[in-house]
Amino acid sequence: MNPSAIALQGLQQADVQLNTTAAQIASAGGTSADEANPDVVDISEEMVALTSAQILYEANLATLKTADQVEQNLVNLTG
Repeated sequence: MNPSAIALQGLQQADVQLNTTAAQIASAGGTSADEANPDVVDISEEMVALTSAQILYEANLATLKTADQVEQNLVNLTG
């Protein structure tokens, strides 16, 4: 598997993590006051998950950029 494909997979995983965390945060805001057991969201846990998703995005984007630079260098060397 090439580095670009691995980085794209990582971006997809970060996207899933981000969407899952956002859904968990949003679902807690939609409860009504008369419910006996409203959903509770641990904001610190969700912030860690959001920060983790951001770091995954940044790392995988850096991998894509590096892979692109390596491919360009190889083309320049062989050309």
